[in-house]
Amino acid sequence: MQNYQVRAVQCDHLASDEEVYLALKRATAPLSRSWERLKKTRRIWVKFNQDWRAEPPILAGNRRELVSDSVARAVLRLLRENTSAEILCAEVSFFQAYNDMKLEETTRLKHVLEELEVPYVDWDHQPIIPRSVPGGGLMFRHYFLPECLREDDALVSVQKLKNHAYMGVTLCLKNLFGIMPTDPHGRPRHYYHHLVRMPYMLADIGRIFNPALNILDALVSQAGREWGGEGRITNTLVAGDHPIATDACATYLMGHDPNSDWLTPPFHRDRNALRVAAENNFGTVNLTEIDFKSEVQAPLGEFFTQITDPLERVISWRRTTAEQALYYRDHQSQFLDKYSGEYILLQEGEVRWHDKSGRLKTSRRLLAGSGQDEAMFFKYVDPQEFEGENFAIYEQTLEQIQALKIS
Repeated sequence: MQNYQVRAVQCDHLASDEEVYLALKRATAPLSRSWERLKKTRRIWVKFNQDWRAEPPILAGNRRELVSDSVARAVLRLLRENTSAEILCAEVSFFQAYNDMKLEETTRLKHVLEELEVPYVDWDHQPIIPRSVPGGGLMFRHYFLPECLREDDALVSVQKLKNHAYMGVTLCLKNLFGIMPTDPHGRPRHYYHHLVRMPYMLADIGRIFNPALNILDALVSQAGREWGGEGRITNTLVAGDHPIATDACATYLMGHDPNSDWLTPPFHRDRNALRVAAENNFGTVNLTEIDFKSEVQAPLGEFFTQITDPLERVISWRRTTAEQALYYRDHQSQFLDKYSGEYILLQEGEVRWHDKSGRLKTSRRLLAGSGQDEAMFFKYVDPQEFEGENFAIYEQTLEQIQALKIS
């Protein structure tokens, strides 16, 4: 057998709940490794792409940007029918954490969870412990995760098929970012959602969480960006036993090359996290290494990523992010003397902002002042450097930019 299994099935966007269930059952039935893991565990966490401050745009009866009710019901029904595990919904709501909104205001699948008696667990309000990345982290040695996640638990990632303005695509791997605890016990969202860091950080948490089952709701999809993009009717469901392999097949179905990287569409802004993971022996982006069968043809529609900033500025941001990270590494003692226990934004060797909470209440574009092409490196100043940031990544980034002869 090939190392990974992925199935894409046709399912009309106007299908009934029962028809969606039968289509997803057809997609997941061959995934023997997924079901083997799920049947062994006593507890399954499901991460749905479902958190937003208001009901998102509807396209042909389906949420354009978030998982549809019918797909959520089908996932939970299949898990109930095929396992004896306790099933829980894991979430960290950006809007509950940063905008003081309530569960009923942000959780778009709340009624489905209540209907099927699936508890919602806010991982931002659970005891947090540091966890190391199996085999060693690419970006950090330790990440701060909820203690309630046990090593023998299984996780299921259920995401919408979408492009992403910063990361090119947002699929089952990027969906996992939505369960990273925020400050004060974790890290602020924008600490990880950072140029250069994020592709490697996503590869790390993919390895930590390693979802047993990965599902993409592509009844309708979105091109351009993750919020406020362009809707597409795509009549498809995708399921796979590994997040990187699943996302690679989905990226291909979107009309993108899953093996492409920064400066090749849709990866205008940063590296392709899927390729980063595969280069470091977590999954594959090579479709010939995947047992991939599809009832639909690529491309499912016209997918693209909106370019938010000029290429020259993005190149400068990536280069100066790496330069500032290495400046911090080489001058760490001077920052410890003044800013120990605080977060800082470092630009051109100077601290432009600092705060103990790490919550940025002003856009970095505003904080950058006249230096709009100069990146602001966001760093927690820790005498022990417990998180264990891998500064070699920034050296590699500079080497990659120099090799491309674009700066």
